[in-house]
Amino acid sequence: MKGVDVSPIVRLACRYMSRLIQVFALYVIFHGHYSPGGGFQGGALLAAAVILLRIGEGRSASQKELASGATMGLGSLGAWIFGGVGLLALLNGGKFLQYDALPAMGLSAVSLHYWGILVIELGVALAVMTVLVAIFDVLTEDDKSEG
Repeated sequence: MKGVDVSPIVRLACRYMSRLIQVFALYVIFHGHYSPGGGFQGGALLAAAVILLRIGEGRSASQKELASGATMGLGSLGAWIFGGVGLLALLNGGKFLQYDALPAMGLSAVSLHYWGILVIELGVALAVMTVLVAIFDVLTEDDKSEG
């Protein structure tokens, strides 16, 4: 992707399309426990939005959206969120990802189930998005040892 001059029209279209994709991705994530979709699909859509910016505006211009160095750390955070919710249920006497065993005072079992799934979906989305962007970054980085 070095030396590619992108048209201003393509750059503008990528910028606006990525925002629309991000809004749709958030819809998919937040409605994942009501309808098909959820963390993985929403994370893949968020990654597509960031990758579209990387293609349209170049990697250096799109670093403010998601820095290349932060992707693996955020991916690990997403995995820790997923595992942490399961571990909290285990430590509270339930099974792994048994949402009604989560330690939250004053919430009914239905509310615990709702919030537990939502937190899981957010963790999965974060992990999927950042790992896909990291894969794209590795595949498109300039190799200093060549030519």
